[in-house]
Amino acid sequence: MKKLVNDFLDRYFHDEESIILMLLLISGLAVLLLFGGVLAPLIAAIIIAYLMQGLVEILLRYGLSARIAFVLVYTVFIGVFLAMLLFLLPSAWNQLRRLINELPNLISQWQSSLLLLPENYPNLFSEQQIRDFIAGVRGELGGYGQTVLEYSLASIPSIIGWIVFIVLVPILVYFVMKDKSELINWAGNFLPRNRPLMNRIWLEMDQQISNYIRGKVLEIFIVGSVSYLMFVILGINYALLLSVLVGLSVIVPYIGATVVTIPVLAVAYVQWGIGSEFYTVFVAYGVLQMIDGNVLVPVIFSEAVNLHPVAIIAAVLVFGGIWGLAGVFFAIPLATLIKAILNAWPSKMHPEAKPKDEDSSAS
Repeated sequence: MKKLVNDFLDRYFHDEESIILMLLLISGLAVLLLFGGVLAPLIAAIIIAYLMQGLVEILLRYGLSARIAFVLVYTVFIGVFLAMLLFLLPSAWNQLRRLINELPNLISQWQSSLLLLPENYPNLFSEQQIRDFIAGVRGELGGYGQTVLEYSLASIPSIIGWIVFIVLVPILVYFVMKDKSELINWAGNFLPRNRPLMNRIWLEMDQQISNYIRGKVLEIFIVGSVSYLMFVILGINYALLLSVLVGLSVIVPYIGATVVTIPVLAVAYVQWGIGSEFYTVFVAYGVLQMIDGNVLVPVIFSEAVNLHPVAIIAAVLVFGGIWGLAGVFFAIPLATLIKAILNAWPSKMHPEAKPKDEDSSAS
């Protein structure tokens, strides 16, 4: 066992930089797990500034000065931030509360359809089972509605925390974008001067993850906006709430679109029943998903993240379980980072790391 451990350490940790990198990764993970909630505004600001830097670089290519590019991009960020804060989030939250409060009544509308199950499938369902199920669902949904109401009235500490978050993030984004070079140089002082491994990992990560995150934000905006216009034109209830869900569904590949289909079709069924309007919503939503998967995604993600579907789903489950929605959003970038580290990690078994005598004997 001791020989096995020594061989493993000699194979993967024979390089000083690999040891330093492993310590940095462990320290960073520990800081996120222990102080992630406290440092959330700073982490969010760094991520947003990283995303905004892509827009700054585009403006610089068109000949704008660094100062003007920074001012324009930061102004756009503040405008989007205020629009989400003052319009999108309050409206979506109000629609969510209204939907939860109306769910017991919606279940009552389904009651007649559910009571037909014992007649059509007498061996599987009894009338008493269906009535107990309906009563239980209505009680649970009523409890959820009361919970949402109590949360909105009795969550003063959380509200204060969100206010602090909302105030700090724009300020931190400003300073991170403005003093990017100084901050990078300061962080570089804690790294070894000769760091080819870290440079290889950063180049691969920057090329794939930056394109992925910026592309995913653009995809969320496009899919959410188009779905909102589509739902408004079709006249479906809770159009804003459903469009937010559809936009966020693109975060989780293979799963998100399928899961969000349920509330979209459920609202359409309750509003119109099985008819032409219901089938119109079904077809329109299906066309939107087809365009997203077959046109929008290939255009936006020109440099696709080369991960196996099993690896993507596993990353979503693991990081989503650790960090919730934020973990789901960053599951693929984090999985890509892990892949980049594994690909670049020095190993004595790697062809580039062969001993010189082996190369000379082979020649």
